[in-house]
Amino acid sequence: MDKRKIPQLATLLAACIFASACAPGVSADPVETTHTMPAPVAPEFQGIGRWLNGPPQRLADLRGKVVLVEFWTYSCINCLHVLPHVQQWHAKYRDQGLVVVGVHTPEYEEEKNLGNLQAAVHRLGITYPVAQDNDSRTWDAYGNQFWPALYLVDQDGRIVHQHFGEGGYAATEDAIRRLLAAGRAHRGA
Repeated sequence: MDKRKIPQLATLLAACIFASACAPGVSADPVETTHTMPAPVAPEFQGIGRWLNGPPQRLADLRGKVVLVEFWTYSCINCLHVLPHVQQWHAKYRDQGLVVVGVHTPEYEEEKNLGNLQAAVHRLGITYPVAQDNDSRTWDAYGNQFWPALYLVDQDGRIVHQHFGEGGYAATEDAIRRLLAAGRAHRGA
């Protein structure tokens, strides 16, 4: 191989890796289910080194609520673009039964530093619980591959909607509203 082409190839490879890691809008589809194949059960939070903004969370303890699990990292520009929407949903729907849990899974070594994460959570005004997933154990349990990634978990603990990357905000909010309404209807019946 011509040595002059190696820097060009390295640049192209780096661009591909970055594009796949921090995707701008990969999917906005609900999880496909049938009567013989229900939505998958959401994995429990695993290997969390530290919880910020509250006590440790367990999905088993959140049954009966709608849970939005947000995989993010503070250095990802796409995550920062999605964050205002997640914060808005948290503020708008938390009193109706929505629980938002941020799972901070770092891409870079400096993002593993607790002080850096605490500073980012404070600077960004995040008030919902944030799990520090430095070893990517929760990330792996979900089979996640993207920042940002949103997984919407219904009152029975099943993943019923997911979105990777930016966009799809209306579809995600519609799914949140439908689940909350279904929960109200079930409680009223």
